[in-house]
Amino acid sequence: MASQVHSLAKKVWNYHLLNDQLEKSDCIFVLCSNDIRVAEHAAKLYLDGYAPYIVFSGGVGELTSGMFSGSEAEAFALVAADMGVPKESILIEPQSTNTGENILFTKALLEEKGLDPTTLILVQKPFMERRTYATFMQQWPVKQVMVTSPPISFDEYPNELITYSDVINVMVGDLQRIKEYPVLGYSMPQDIPDDVWQAFESLVELGFNEHLINSQ
Repeated sequence: MASQVHSLAKKVWNYHLLNDQLEKSDCIFVLCSNDIRVAEHAAKLYLDGYAPYIVFSGGVGELTSGMFSGSEAEAFALVAADMGVPKESILIEPQSTNTGENILFTKALLEEKGLDPTTLILVQKPFMERRTYATFMQQWPVKQVMVTSPPISFDEYPNELITYSDVINVMVGDLQRIKEYPVLGYSMPQDIPDDVWQAFESLVELGFNEHLINSQ
């Protein structure tokens, strides 16, 4: 059973990864969460010269309630500053509670600051790369984007904050959202290969249904 779950989960994990090749861009746009490793990855990109500033976007979500002293964006910004990113190169959007709001609220913040980036590097958790891309292209389609995440494998990803089971539940839920959200206007459609969807259905049957948006 364990080997079956692992095989199915790896198939879904690999589907979520876009493996974009990064190029220097106008802006690094970080979709914040409970995973500080995303902030560290974004800070390294800035320090390596990939963009002149970073936007951290995220309020307080279900998974981060009580985790940080303030918003996710403020917590991530502190990590970046501690790693050497100048505070004047950091923008903070501390209100958003979902991916669509991350994009719309950040767009408004940049407009307020007189910034109009043409190319953006989106920084997210590995298993949310594809949905982040699909949502961005629906909400702000005139921009050129690349998506990246901390270079951590599926087997190495679980830690003291997110268990192996948590990872599978969340990425199964994200795959369902990739399929269903385009109909609601939240994101652009993505092709889902038959074997990936079969893996989704098998994992749901095995009990990985905690992050689904409706009962299966």
